[in-house]
Amino acid sequence: MSIPKETKPLKSTITSFQGSASNASVWDFWVLTRMHEFPLGTLVIFWPCAFGVVRGAFVQPLSMLELGKMTFYFLIISALMHSAGCVINDICDRDFDRQVGRTKNRPLARGVISLTEATLLLFVLVGLSLHMMSYCNSLAFNVGLIGIILLSSLYPLMKRWIWWPQAWLGLATSWGFPVAWITVTGNVDWNIVPVFFFGLWSWTMVYDTIYGCQDKKDDVKAGVKSTSLLFGSYLRPVLAVFATNVVCAFVYVGLKHGHGLAYWIISVGGAAAHFAWQLITLNPDDPSDCAVKFKSNGNLGYIIYLGMVADYYFEVVSMMD
Repeated sequence: MSIPKETKPLKSTITSFQGSASNASVWDFWVLTRMHEFPLGTLVIFWPCAFGVVRGAFVQPLSMLELGKMTFYFLIISALMHSAGCVINDICDRDFDRQVGRTKNRPLARGVISLTEATLLLFVLVGLSLHMMSYCNSLAFNVGLIGIILLSSLYPLMKRWIWWPQAWLGLATSWGFPVAWITVTGNVDWNIVPVFFFGLWSWTMVYDTIYGCQDKKDDVKAGVKSTSLLFGSYLRPVLAVFATNVVCAFVYVGLKHGHGLAYWIISVGGAAAHFAWQLITLNPDDPSDCAVKFKSNGNLGYIIYLGMVADYYFEVVSMMD
């Protein structure tokens, strides 16, 4: 894999916090948080949380009502965290975004929202996220802080420093899995959590590398580093390795927990088939196809979750009655 030679460093985006009052509308702030695209984007943070709730329930059983309430709770946290992540990303990337066709009309890049206003909104979103997380047990809350303060806040800078920003993003987006698991069980199962976390991290490597392929030409000009550029002509086989990691992690956990047919057919089989479709039909040089493939991973989450919940009902809940 060769690093593109034409990539040029971008001037520093660390500018002062001075910003004139803007004439931004409520819609501009809504767009800044990406809530106008809900649930797209939120799902990549939500699915690891939802999986963590179900997986934890296999250890510490919950009723279907309790499972639903806990899942909805993490959906709210995921939406807040995704919005906060988008705001900090746009704050750090506003100079990048002005040079990329797909992002040049974002509110901060256009200048309709000031840096001060965006920063205040970020504090509000992070504060709300922390408030929601305070209802978790202390261990889950402390683990969650790592994801908020360290992983999510540093991701926007990674595309300046390393060619693997997607790897850092994978840590941030998958962090909800151990948080949700600990919220349900109160502890960490080191035989299950790290392996499933690795599978989710690998999933992020697949979909976010595909996502980055939308902007390859502009990213080269702007000096953005990404695996979408780094993998080059090896992109498809490398993504196949990461997709295999996901399926293998699901298989390992299924064997450890002794899952039934619903999990194996829907979650494992569905994931394998979906990844095969993505990689066989992917055109990394077609931005519209890359967008379709990226968005399809949100639908893949529904498939995986359906298999887990169905298996949980048949293997655990039905035995509780």
